[in-house]
Amino acid sequence: MSTLAPALPSAADALGTTAARTRSAVLERRILEDPGRFRVLTGDRPTGRLHLGHYFGTLHNRVRLQDLGVELFVIIADYQVLTDRDVADHLTEHVEELVLDHLAVGVDPERSTVFTHSAVPALNQLLLPFLSLVSVAELNRNPTVKDEIAHSRQSAVSGLMFTYPVHQAADILFCKANLVPVGQDQLPHLEVTRTVARRFNDRYGSGGAVFPEPDALLSDAPLLLGTDGTKMSKSRGNAISLAAGADETARLIKGAKTDSERHIAYDPAGRPEVASLLLLAALCQGRTPEEVAEGIGSAGSAALKRTVTESVNEYLAPIRARRAEYAGDRAYLRGILREGNERARAVADRTLGEVRAAMNSHY
Repeated sequence: MSTLAPALPSAADALGTTAARTRSAVLERRILEDPGRFRVLTGDRPTGRLHLGHYFGTLHNRVRLQDLGVELFVIIADYQVLTDRDVADHLTEHVEELVLDHLAVGVDPERSTVFTHSAVPALNQLLLPFLSLVSVAELNRNPTVKDEIAHSRQSAVSGLMFTYPVHQAADILFCKANLVPVGQDQLPHLEVTRTVARRFNDRYGSGGAVFPEPDALLSDAPLLLGTDGTKMSKSRGNAISLAAGADETARLIKGAKTDSERHIAYDPAGRPEVASLLLLAALCQGRTPEEVAEGIGSAGSAALKRTVTESVNEYLAPIRARRAEYAGDRAYLRGILREGNERARAVADRTLGEVRAAMNSHY
């Protein structure tokens, strides 16, 4: 799902992460054995173009799951843009950019459902009964939301931020997804979803489960720093977007922060900026960061940046070509969204019908 800022881990979180990683290893084996038994819900907020951090962190995994035969729902969470900002600027443009990015990296609209939050009314109607299943105290304790509120750019956050985990539960459960690829920081959100599903089943299920309790699929997503040495982010202007041209990519990498040591070595703790650039080149080359560093040796940061630039531009070339092709046909993009929205609405309508029947509110 679309990520919020990570909260500081507690001892309990660490234990939860360990269990989630163990469970994820089991799930990976089951996916290979029978991918058709899984349905995945994932997505992003349309706040700008996706970048290399998104690609290696999640987009690549989405395409992998799709190609294995897992049913994939990709939500463009336009309503959730408003969780941490007053208005949703340039929303139509950003939604189309997200569709372009997904098509470019290999998401196939014939096999996967790409849809927008606001176009599926029945999904959003699930928020009301779901909110009745969690307490204010439970929402207050969510560490990810607490951290995001603390770092919000707004003088006061809206109620949408506070209820974000429950809205995300509606995103996941409307299509009865049983698998959600997440980062460690999203585990508290998914636990809210599991709680909502369990409590709804207990309260209204009449002995049968209306909703599955979805599992987290934790990936070992690489941490790529932005060109300024901080977390790569659309809002910070320190990211290399998938839409960036070769010249822009070269300019951004040339200005990336490194250090004064001439010998290039992979040392994530001691030399994080250099290590991040080595990791980026390694991901693009299909090698280890240590191997990339050994090839550069004492040639210095200029040679490192040339290596990274060449690696990134070569890797992104086919993605950029596909993106440019799709970008020339905006009607095609809108058609994909229209079809995806229709499929998502049909699924959501069925689910809402089941919810109303279970709650004895089918008039």
